Amino acid sequence: MGTLLETRHLVKEYVMGETRVFALNGVSVHISNGELVAIMGASGSGKSTFMNLIGCLDAPTSGEYYLGGEKVSDMTGNQLAVIRNRKIGFVFQQFNLLPRTSALENVELPLLYAGISEKERRTRALARLTEVGLGERVHHTPAELSGGQQQRVAIARGIVNNPALILADEPTGALDSRTSIEIMALLQALSKQGMTIILVTHEPDIAAFAGRIITFKDGRVLSDEPNQPNCAQTELAKLPSPSAAP
Repeated sequence: MGTLLETRHLVKEYVMGETRVFALNGVSVHISNGELVAIMGASGSGKSTFMNLIGCLDAPTSGEYYLGGEKVSDMTGNQLAVIRNRKIGFVFQQFNLLPRTSALENVELPLLYAGISEKERRTRALARLTEVGLGERVHHTPAELSGGQQQRVAIARGIVNNPALILADEPTGALDSRTSIEIMALLQALSKQGMTIILVTHEPDIAAFAGRIITFKDGRVLSDEPNQPNCAQTELAKLPSPSAAP
């Protein structure tokens, strides 16, 4: 499958007065193309710091980070911004959609920043919204969509640039159980298409849908284990039919 992401002895240190705090302390991982990986750990374990570093939102104190063969850890702020826009898609717990803007316009936003033409933006955004099951709701604003539909819009926005890597931070944290499984079914489908997905979750039942679970503790990798993932579509089939669409 090939390695997409590699960190070597990644360290993030904060100095507070005379105290040195290691948010990350020597983290080395390899993640291959097409993997769906869950990151777990208690608050303060280092998982959020790790996600910020691999998402190019912060720079390490020391160590190396490679994404798609490029050494990201030595890049300038402007270079990191380019990598974020071209190679990484973000999905957040609170969706982070523009409230007065349609689903279509929300999904188009990363393409606008990338300088893509209006016609191409519209075509690609419509295709991604259709892919996530919202082809009939493209002109609705977030207030006119359910929580699950808003998260689908957020996922469509995260993949509209065809990123190599999707970072999902508690993507089901604000959703009910059924809708959470539906979102995981969507992420599993994207993983099968070859997208690499790393999700932070504190819920073991959500991590169970990943093919690998990395657990952090005190800024280090406590465990890194393969997992036989639950099939989200199979789990959905076991549930009663919903009275209304999510």
